Parts: sequence; structure tokens; C-alpha cells
Amino acid sequence: MSGSYPKRIKELPLYDGRFDAYKLEAQEGDVLFASYPAGTKIPVHTHETDNHGVITKGELILSMKGDIQRFEVGQWYHVPANVEHSASFEVETDEIEFWFKSGT
Repeated sequence: MSGSYPKRIKELPLYDGRFDAYKLEAQEGDVLFASYPAGTKIPVHTHETDNHGVITKGELILSMKGDIQRFEVGQWYHVPANVEHSASFEVETDEIEFWFKSGT
């Protein structure tokens, strides 16, 4: 797993999903520290969590509700719960994403 996260973050449990991420569990949700190799594509999907994320390296291309947006280093994005979306990464990208459980 690549990524420029500190050693303490890299000691967290790995998230078992479509991308590489370290997972910090919290009472009202989870925090993922994710790394995507250049060329990664995450197909259209939904989830039950309300997600907020910030790009720490590279760029996210997010497609949601027919709109395509690019998010660069330092920019925050939001994906509401149960909304179809997809993501792609043309360059190696790191992000921190907060997954808030419904109703929190």
C-alpha cells in the first residue's frame, strides 16, 4: 500500500474494499485514510453513510447526479447517503474520508 500517511495511521486496520485504506472506527462512523494508484476507477455505487472527504495528494474526479467535478489537494467534497456516484483517479491520490452513519 502506498500513501504518505504517518506510521501511526499505517498501523490502523486495513479496510477490506475496492481500494487501499486504513480504517479508524468511531462511534458515529468511520474514518478512512485511502490511497489510489493512478488509473483507479470506482464504478457507480451507493452507500448508507454520509461521506465527507478531503484530498491530501493528487485529484479526485467525482461523478454524481450527472455532474462531474474535480477535487484537488485541500478541497473537500460531500457524497450524501444513498446517492449513486462513481470516482476515478488519473494520478496517484490520497484522501481522508469520513463516513457518518445515518442519523448522526
